[in-house]
Amino acid sequence: MRSFNGRDILSLKEFERQEFFHVFEVARQMEPIVRARQNTDMCADKTLVTAFYQPSTRTRLAHEAAMHRLGGHVTGFSDAKMTRAGDFYQESIKDTVKMLEFYGDVIVMRHFQQGAPMEAAKWASVPIINGGDGWGEHPTQILTDLYTVLREKGRIDGLKWLAVGDMRMRTMHSLGYALSQFDCPITFVAPPEMTLLPEYKAELKQLNVNFKEAEHVEQAIADADVILVEPVVQPDYSKSRQEVEEHGLTPDNYKITRDLLANKAKSDAILLHSLPRMDEIPADVDITRWSRYWQEASNGVIMRMALIALILGKME
Repeated sequence: MRSFNGRDILSLKEFERQEFFHVFEVARQMEPIVRARQNTDMCADKTLVTAFYQPSTRTRLAHEAAMHRLGGHVTGFSDAKMTRAGDFYQESIKDTVKMLEFYGDVIVMRHFQQGAPMEAAKWASVPIINGGDGWGEHPTQILTDLYTVLREKGRIDGLKWLAVGDMRMRTMHSLGYALSQFDCPITFVAPPEMTLLPEYKAELKQLNVNFKEAEHVEQAIADADVILVEPVVQPDYSKSRQEVEEHGLTPDNYKITRDLLANKAKSDAILLHSLPRMDEIPADVDITRWSRYWQEASNGVIMRMALIALILGKME
């Protein structure tokens, strides 16, 4: 297994099976720190730089909280328009990261341009973590989701997945790549204009992912052990920031309601959502036995702690 020390976290296509389990084991060691709401001094001599060209709540704050829990320091920006990277100068990714590498020891980047963190990794002498790149990938979120499944179900292999939402989304891409390393059949349910792109289907087939597609969530939910939902009403992830405007509601075909879960889902299935949500999961589902998205959010800090500690060489 390759060392994580100094490694970029850019894509789950780069992860081998044993590397997933190694990250999960380190996360398990970090979990008591978070559960006890304590901090350590593990990374007291290190600084995390956040470079967020798109709005973020969970991804940015989970990385920042993780670094604080590890005793480290945080600097960076959460709005590129307030920097030279987003004002009149439109500073290049190369110039930006060549500067940021002097300010910290690891950079987490979210960008509206697919491939931007990969471009940053070409020029930075410190590790880059992909916090979401346009329609590309979101590796730390899916690592969080898999860890949540492992903690809730005790295993990953052998579980049947149902993914509902826009299949162009970066989370769905990372999910497919990750499941190539596990024995997990997956069914994708999406509106016709949001189905799997042909090139992504070809990749999944090449990676031997056991997948199929369905038109309606009711056609697949009965067999699912894990239900992962993303919005079908959402902004364009290839843009830096968008004005709030009127939007439609989620069609019933792609909505996970309390009645649907009670009448169709397995009693021990778990429901994940990376959040934020629109109306695809009504609030009354929150208190049901299926919901795990709040545990998922908590695990997001644990997972980022594990990744930061590993790539900074504080854990092996």
